[in-house]
Amino acid sequence: MNSQNLFEALRAAFPEDLDQIAIETTSASGEPLHYSWRDLDRASARMANLLASLQLPAGSRIAVQVEKSVEAVMLYLATLRAGHVFLPLNTAYQSAEIEYFITNAEPAVVVCTPANFGWVSKIAFTSGVGHVYTLGDDRTGSLLERAMHHSDAQQCVARKADDLAAILYTSGTTGRSKGAMLSHGNLLSNAQTLKDYWGWQKDDVLIHALPIFHVHGLFVALHGAMLNGSPMIWFSRFEPGAVIDSMQRATVFMGVPTLYVRMLADARLTREAASHMRLFISGSAPMLVETHGEWQQRTGQVILERYGMSETIMLTSNPYGPDKRHDGQSERKAGTVGFALPGVEVRITNEEGRDLPVGEIGGIQVRGPNVFSGYWRMPEKTAEEFTADGWFKTGDLGRIDERGYVSIVGRSKDLIISGGYNVYPAEVEGFINELPGVAESALVGVPHADFGEVGVAVVVPKPGVELDAQTIIGALKTRLANFKIPKRCLVVSELPRNTMGKVQKNLLREQYREH
Repeated sequence: MNSQNLFEALRAAFPEDLDQIAIETTSASGEPLHYSWRDLDRASARMANLLASLQLPAGSRIAVQVEKSVEAVMLYLATLRAGHVFLPLNTAYQSAEIEYFITNAEPAVVVCTPANFGWVSKIAFTSGVGHVYTLGDDRTGSLLERAMHHSDAQQCVARKADDLAAILYTSGTTGRSKGAMLSHGNLLSNAQTLKDYWGWQKDDVLIHALPIFHVHGLFVALHGAMLNGSPMIWFSRFEPGAVIDSMQRATVFMGVPTLYVRMLADARLTREAASHMRLFISGSAPMLVETHGEWQQRTGQVILERYGMSETIMLTSNPYGPDKRHDGQSERKAGTVGFALPGVEVRITNEEGRDLPVGEIGGIQVRGPNVFSGYWRMPEKTAEEFTADGWFKTGDLGRIDERGYVSIVGRSKDLIISGGYNVYPAEVEGFINELPGVAESALVGVPHADFGEVGVAVVVPKPGVELDAQTIIGALKTRLANFKIPKRCLVVSELPRNTMGKVQKNLLREQYREH
C-alpha cells in the first residue's frame, strides 16, 4: 500500500543535513535553546514507539492539553507517525469542558501539564482512559521520562489520505462543541497549496508566536515551515518587543489581528525593523482596515489576510504575487480575505441554497480536498451542515465582488433581523470604526418587543479619548438607513475575546440582552 501519512511528507521535506537548526527558542530561565531536525526526528520516534508499546487500537485519539513547547510539537509528530489521531485542547479549558471532551472523544491517552495532573487524571481514569502522562513546558514530565526508554528509530505507520489525522473541537459558542474530523489528505493538500500560493522560499525563516491547539498555529504555520524545511524562531508566549527584534533574522510571520495591534503600539516597530521580512499573514479574526493601513505606513509592508476554519483549514487568501486565475491580480485588499485558493470552490447562496449574483450578501459555502468529512459522532449535525451536492455551509455571511475577492460580513448567527430587515454587524461596525476616537466596536442583536431584535453597539475608545454614545448614534444617522442604526450604544474599556483574538459576541449578547 502506498502510504499517505502526513508525517512522511513532512519528514521528506527535512533538510539533507539533519544537524541544521530546526527550532530556536529560549528556556523558562531565558537560556537559548536549539533543536535540530535530527532532534525532532529522534524524539518523535521515541514518543511514537512509546505509543506503539501501549498496543492501542488503530486510530486511537491522543488528547493533549499542555502549554506550548517544542516537545508538544514532537508529540504531535509522534501521534501522526504512530497512526493515531491528535486531539489538541485549548489550555484555557477547565474541568467541566475537559470532562465533555474526554467523554465525547474517548481518547486512549491523555497528556496534560504536570500542574493539572491531579484533576485531569481523575476525570480521565473515571471515564475509562487507560493512560495519562504529563508534559511540562520546561522539558519535564512522565511522557518524556517514559519515551526515553524507547528506540529513536521508528517505521512510520501507513495511512490512507482519508484516514483521520486530527480532531479539532470548535469553540462551542452556540451549543455543544463539535469535533471536526480532519484527515491526512485534508491537512497535506492544504499545506501543499499554501506552500505554492504564499511563495515559500528556500531561505525562509518563520516566527512562530501562535498557540498550537488551533488550526492557525498547529497546521498553517507549523506545516508551512516543515513542508518547506524552514527553521522557526519559536515563542512560547507572544511578546511584541521580542518578536520585533527577531524580524531581522526571519522572513515570515503569521498572527491574529490583536498581535499586529500590540506591535503597532511598540515604538521599536519601524520600516528598518521589518526590512528583512518577506511576508506578514493575518487570520483567525477580522482585521480593521485602519490596522492594515497603519501597518503598511509603519513598515512599508502590506499584510496578507486569509480565511479558514477548523473544519476546512484555509479556504481563501489575498494574493502573494499575481494570481493567474484572476487576470494576474496581485493586490492585497484590506477588508477582504482574497480569492478562493487553487482547488477550493467558494459560492454565495441565499437561504434556499440558490446561488446569488456577484456582490450580493449570502451564506458562504465551500468544497475542496481540504474540507473535513464531518463532526465526530454527530451524523445528524454533519448531514445538516452539508448540502445535497456536497458543499459545506460555513455559517459565515459574505460576498464575492466582480474581481473574485471574497469579503466576510459576519456569522449567520450574528445577523440581526430587525423589523424584518437584515442588519449585517460588520457593515455597521465599519462605519463606527471610522469615527474619530474609536478603537473598535461590536454590534450585537438583543430581543425587542416591537422589532423582534435590535442592535446594541459596544464601542471601545482609543487611549485617552472620551466618547459620547449619543454623538456616535447621531453620526451614524447621517450615514446609514434608519433600520441599521443601533438602538443603544455603550462605551466600554475592552471587548471580550477568545484565545485567538475573536470577539465573543455571544457574551456581549448575554450581557446586554436587557438593554
